[in-house]
Amino acid sequence: MKTVRIGQLGLGRLGYEHARNLATAVPGASLDAVCHIHEDRLVQVADELGIENRFTDFAQMCADPELDAIVIVSPSIFHTEHIRMALEAGKHVFCEKPLDTTVEKCKEAEALVAAHPDQIFMLGFMRRFDRSYQKAMEKIRRGDIGRVSMVRSYTADPFSTIEGTLKFAPKSGGQFLDMCVHDIDLIRWFTGSDPKRVWAIGDTFEFTQMKEWNDTDQSCAMMQCENGAMAFIYASRVAKNGSNVETEIIGTRGQLRIGAVGTDTMMEVFTDEGILRETYADWVLRWHDAYIAEMAEFVNCIREGRKPEITAHDGTCASTVAYACRDSYESGKLLEICY
Repeated sequence: MKTVRIGQLGLGRLGYEHARNLATAVPGASLDAVCHIHEDRLVQVADELGIENRFTDFAQMCADPELDAIVIVSPSIFHTEHIRMALEAGKHVFCEKPLDTTVEKCKEAEALVAAHPDQIFMLGFMRRFDRSYQKAMEKIRRGDIGRVSMVRSYTADPFSTIEGTLKFAPKSGGQFLDMCVHDIDLIRWFTGSDPKRVWAIGDTFEFTQMKEWNDTDQSCAMMQCENGAMAFIYASRVAKNGSNVETEIIGTRGQLRIGAVGTDTMMEVFTDEGILRETYADWVLRWHDAYIAEMAEFVNCIREGRKPEITAHDGTCASTVAYACRDSYESGKLLEICY
């Protein structure tokens, strides 16, 4: 099969992860071009990965006739415009989550994708490609735990990365959009249903400056889906032990629990404080294999001429629920979700 030639926009923390994976670890893919607004960072990453084609202008990269696909890892507020430019240039598109920072722009992006049915579009909900989550979904589809009645999802980002979090927070769309869209996507995936009502609460327990942006450093929400399934999510930006994600799926005939994952070893550290297990320092390390797997799926969809399971509509729905969570938090009320 043909090698898929890819150009990538954005070389920040996650952008670098995707670029390195595409250059070294994704079968059938060739990272042929990179684009970044800051030339020093562009040169640094391109030199490291041996990429000759370098752009500071995204339109110029999209115009490259040798590229088959574009990977977008730009700030979320630009996603719809960058999706437009790439699709109109005839490229297949992978875009990181969230689809955009407002529901209106998400719907605009969804319409753009629908207007280009011959091109592949995929959104970066990488948890679906984690081995544990995929195995859980296999069991659910097989009926091993009966009908799913409850999903509980925890996401905690490490305290050690708070400086970058605070810098990004004013333009992130808020904690429910920035962090919880992954949890929301899992709820929709595991239950097979859209949330229909939500009650959310939160506060700034550590970093009070987030109040200036009407944001939180810890928050939670309860939901009920159209099919009656219940859900609970909790998000924190101040986990001292590192990156931590836990998910529990309760069914009528059993339950599944994807617990906290330490490192990729079974090593225990014996110190005067006791016996310790090290944890992942950040979310990039925790989801490294899932990032590779999702990008491999994107490339395979292009090579095989098939559509991915994750769609632009999934992105719109996740953002709609995230904003309903924010509205509930701000109003203190139980709200019906309007799609």
